[in-house]
Amino acid sequence: MAHVNKSKSHKLRSPLLATSPTQRQGSYFEQLACDYLQQQGLQLIAKNWQQPKVGELDLVMIEVGVAWSTLVFVEVRQRQCSSFGDAALSVTTSKQRKIIKAAQYFLQQYPEYADYDCRFDVIAYNINKKDINKADIAKAKLEKDKLEPSNASVTKSNAIKPSYQPEWLKGAFVAQAW
Repeated sequence: MAHVNKSKSHKLRSPLLATSPTQRQGSYFEQLACDYLQQQGLQLIAKNWQQPKVGELDLVMIEVGVAWSTLVFVEVRQRQCSSFGDAALSVTTSKQRKIIKAAQYFLQQYPEYADYDCRFDVIAYNINKKDINKADIAKAKLEKDKLEPSNASVTKSNAIKPSYQPEWLKGAFVAQAW
């Protein structure tokens, strides 16, 4: 199921519900990436857009220039630091093909973007295991605060908040037979 920005006249669909700890962690980093890209001036069009039996697009955004607009398909990856490679390297050729195919379906369903230039970016987070635990602790404390407003001992300003620095690979891969 997809979530498409309300500012567009697209049919709205329910967002995916993240149920497992891994899915919740993935959603957390997708939101971090979305926030980061919006701070860089990109506009969110869709999040977790899915084409059944084809694949999912983590983020679909627009980068607007003076005389151009680019539709940006963003794959968000998060990996623990290890000797097996970083998060960006985990976007394999097979995964790239799935993203490209999903992007083609997206453009078929939303022809208003057909004239936009397209780009495939990767936002990668390489993190330590202990940092994930801090993020989970901080998020849980903030959620508890929202549910119990009388408990003011933890606020956004004093919660544990790790700083994740994304690696933004613009044009990380290309679609050959676009």
